[in-house]
Amino acid sequence: MKYKLMPFIYFVNILIVAAGCQSKKSEPAQKVVPTIISDNFRFNESTYPYDGGILVANFGTEQLNPLNEEGKGYIAYRKDGKTDILIPADGTLSAPKGMFVKNEYLFVCDVNKVVVYNLNALNEAPQTVRFPEGDLFVNDLVAFGNTLYVSVTNTGRIYSMDICNPAAMEEVTPVKWVDIVGPNGLIINDGTMYVASYPADGKTTSDNVVYEISDLNNPVPEKFITTPGQYDGIALSADKKTMYVTNWAPAGIHCIDMETRAMTSLALGEEVTGPADISVVGDEIYIPDLPNSRLICVPLN
Repeated sequence: MKYKLMPFIYFVNILIVAAGCQSKKSEPAQKVVPTIISDNFRFNESTYPYDGGILVANFGTEQLNPLNEEGKGYIAYRKDGKTDILIPADGTLSAPKGMFVKNEYLFVCDVNKVVVYNLNALNEAPQTVRFPEGDLFVNDLVAFGNTLYVSVTNTGRIYSMDICNPAAMEEVTPVKWVDIVGPNGLIINDGTMYVASYPADGKTTSDNVVYEISDLNNPVPEKFITTPGQYDGIALSADKKTMYVTNWAPAGIHCIDMETRAMTSLALGEEVTGPADISVVGDEIYIPDLPNSRLICVPLN
């Protein structure tokens, strides 16, 4: 592997069956029956809801390497029980990760760059926004208004970009917005950003938690939860009362009460090895099990 940065990340040997989100009453939990999808996926790292379906970013490589430069990455689209290839491997994407759509422009994180596709004209060449040298693990995206925020896990930076004109992104330069330990998954709720932290060197510390940044104009990260982990994907329930965060060690999904900050585990009904960038759509959560090249869909009610 060219970079010795994070080979351990996606080869976690711990397998668990996550325990159910515990209610205050000691009632027997109903058996969870997940839907497992693997067709047209190859090392699928992230998900993003789009037009009644869900986009799934895949590395497409023979070996799992989140910093590869092989150009085999592609974007699949799952809708109405079928998985089609929306953006085929053409040498542009290598290890596509977090995604975001604005005005039918798809922004995709990749190694040292963000690639922008016009979904209304996929025959057009995509735009590429390059990041400073060393910012390899460009990981996730979230927007507030016309500002897009981009996490870079290995250098501990979150960048901001102006996306008021998605058709002219090659004229935009990413600007460092804040330093934070191992920023991975990002969400914004009511003007507050939440950041899942992943240890870039594989050694979990007390700083690898979930952070909140309550003032986007004056970013000061504060710990939202204090339980350390190797946190990756992050999403909110439809009613905004529960935060879901993926953890690689031990592998599973945490449920965090947004009011009390109490943390429990989500029953998956299936073993998961490497839960990555999740999405919640209605009463389902979509979990990419990256090392196993499959998507686990779990009902939340």
